[in-house]
Amino acid sequence: MSKKRPRGQSLPSDPSTATGRSPVHANPAAIPTPAPASAPDPKRWWALAVIALAQLMVILDGTIVNIALPSAQRALGMSDADRQWVITAYTLAFGGLLLLGGRIADLVGRKRTFVIGLAGFAAASALGGAAGGPGMLFAARALQGAFAAVLAPSALSLLTTTFTDPKERARAFGVYGALAGGGSAVGLIVGGLLTEYLNWRWALYVNVPIALAALLGAPAFLRDRSGRPGGRLDVPGALLGCAGLVALVYGFSEAGPRGWTSPSVLALLGAGVVLLAGFVWWQSRAKSPLLPLRILQDRVRAGSLATMGLATIGMFGVFLFLTYYLQVVLGYPPVRTGLAFVPISAGIAIASTQIAARLLPRTGPRALMSSGMVLAAVGMVLLSRLTVHAQYLPHVLPALLLLGLGMGLTFMPVYATATAGVPAQDAGVASAVVNTVQQMGASLGTVLLNTVATGATSRYVDSHPHDPAHGGAVLDEGMVHGFSVAYWCSAGVLLLAALVAGLTVRRGTPKQTGHDAAA
Repeated sequence: MSKKRPRGQSLPSDPSTATGRSPVHANPAAIPTPAPASAPDPKRWWALAVIALAQLMVILDGTIVNIALPSAQRALGMSDADRQWVITAYTLAFGGLLLLGGRIADLVGRKRTFVIGLAGFAAASALGGAAGGPGMLFAARALQGAFAAVLAPSALSLLTTTFTDPKERARAFGVYGALAGGGSAVGLIVGGLLTEYLNWRWALYVNVPIALAALLGAPAFLRDRSGRPGGRLDVPGALLGCAGLVALVYGFSEAGPRGWTSPSVLALLGAGVVLLAGFVWWQSRAKSPLLPLRILQDRVRAGSLATMGLATIGMFGVFLFLTYYLQVVLGYPPVRTGLAFVPISAGIAIASTQIAARLLPRTGPRALMSSGMVLAAVGMVLLSRLTVHAQYLPHVLPALLLLGLGMGLTFMPVYATATAGVPAQDAGVASAVVNTVQQMGASLGTVLLNTVATGATSRYVDSHPHDPAHGGAVLDEGMVHGFSVAYWCSAGVLLLAALVAGLTVRRGTPKQTGHDAAA
């Protein structure tokens, strides 16, 4: 059972050691419009259950591992400097390999890559649970990220080709988004229970039975073509794109502990920008590009992706800072902290399945996206008013409900719009683009907001002299002040996302180009 830390403990500068996984990270769906089918698949709702279960496993893993990290660090003798690699190894592999995983799904076949990704993720989880030292755990986490990069795009593109009726697609992705979104909060609760009553290894072992259940259902319920005959993989594009994304993610993760002006951080970020510029240049010339640039040329699609990126930047402060606020300032144990986040999942479920899924065919995505981001921004403003003496029910709960509703209203139509009109053979890579935007936004948002918070905390403490006997109270006040400043920044980013959605997203969906339609 976690106890309240000694007064005066400050916020760690490494954001990856906190419970920084957001429900936002739990909704990487995309809904292109597939070619009409002669008759709907009678097993399509069972297929939804299998796919959602697999994605739920990936989302559970993030928050469960975060909760279990302190116990794993003690058990394996990890240093404070090395513990971030339990998180960073996963995000580097996942974010860096998503585009490649999406294109592999298109070329090899979505069902086949889904099964491979599912089995590989389970095996990597078992390896991590059996780790005898830090190096083995780091390697297992990297393998989890690599297989997740194959699993996520294939799962989402399978859904796009399974549901052809617009109303059914809205329902399916509403249910899918609610289940996947709730996974983060469920992971917090399950992680706390497993860590407190068993041990940290079960936070990884728990993925194995979930994967086995999905693997048993996949052959019976999933339908897909075998792959694209004669398709080729863009190896230079894969190397440039993956290396550029890895460099950016790694640079963002190192900016917290090393500082933004560190030569190594600047070199990584600069290399990432150069490599990604080279990737874009090559994609415009390659015969079989990894990412067909036509996918990004539509205004509505580009606006939806920009909305997604800004929203994930703004939303990630909720889990990072509220976890520290509840555990460090208010003294909540891990299980109670996990339960405190349940209202976000409830808000996502209600907004995705009962509101957005029903209104999207009538109102279009623009009104839902913009209003959802405004609601989320109001929730952030409420969080900015928290003090060291605040209470959960009157002060925290209303903000969490608004954030959950705002996220559900926004992300469900974003997923539905970001890849609408993409031909079936590009569904995997289009889904991977949405995933990649989320990963980049999450990495950048976590680092930027944590830097803002720690800087504001330091300035507050320096400007409020204190004696050692009462220094803890000043540090607590400084921490909450830093969180407040970061929440205001998050609110501004979310309002910018609302503006972008309002200006770029039309009522309707992106149209296929002539090349797309012909494909």
